[in-house]
Amino acid sequence: MSYIQNLRQKVGCELLEIPAVAALIRDARNQLLFVRKSEDGVWGLPAGAIEPGESPKEAIKREVFEETGYKVSPTRIAGVFGGAAFRYTYPNGHKVKYLVTLIECEVIEQVAASDNEISEMKYFAEDDMPKIVLPYPLEVLYGHISGCVGN
Repeated sequence: MSYIQNLRQKVGCELLEIPAVAALIRDARNQLLFVRKSEDGVWGLPAGAIEPGESPKEAIKREVFEETGYKVSPTRIAGVFGGAAFRYTYPNGHKVKYLVTLIECEVIEQVAASDNEISEMKYFAEDDMPKIVLPYPLEVLYGHISGCVGN
């Protein structure tokens, strides 16, 4: 049982504030990788919670691998985001508020994804980007500015 699942058994659907990581993975044309989550069908970056005792670097490597099958090397922190805009209620009623460390990553190897969290993954250009669940600034996502602390 994961840390979050264990907490959910204790607090039910109440709001959890969760430290998380999200990956910026680009292809050769500077398109950004987005994934569609199986549980709610929304698009987002490869991302997830930081488990107890885990560093953000360890978490981003684990989450990206689980969701995409990509082994990555984190290269830099692009920004840190949180606050009211990073609240989300899942279809099952679970409420969360994320504090996200956004990390640029380079793909070093691709193997099979290790879980079924993702129903689709695709690279998108800035002008073709899908609607995503968390409001990351476009300037940060597509590299027009480097690093920031937001919201």
